Amino acid sequence: MLKTGILHPQLARVLAELRHKDTIIIGDAGLPIPKGVERVDLGWRPGDPAYLDVLEEILKYIVVEGAVFADEALTVTPDFHKKALDLLPQGLPVEYIPHTELKERSKDAKAIVLTGEFTGYTNVILSAGCAY
Repeated sequence: MLKTGILHPQLARVLAELRHKDTIIIGDAGLPIPKGVERVDLGWRPGDPAYLDVLEEILKYIVVEGAVFADEALTVTPDFHKKALDLLPQGLPVEYIPHTELKERSKDAKAIVLTGEFTGYTNVILSAGCAY
């Protein structure tokens, strides 16, 4: 039995299997999952686990070379979005696209991690980097 790190077996496996340029999405409770994309559903009640908590923990375990957010995060939930940006590694390239395009790009993700978050537009595409 693990006593530290990510205890959720499916999430731990998905993160361990990420390779350079693979993408993973951390999303709110309402993000649709395209057919064929692995779903890691962590939500068990509204707000739990929180998007920011999941993002912060995942960033401890993977190398990230880029992040993509919905444009709408800047205008609909700007204070919340700033908290997400503050969790990202310093100098990480960040891109903004329309939410509809983010959902379209989700078809190429290795997995989508759903949280219990009920705040709109709290989704991020993380691009895996290389550890060396």
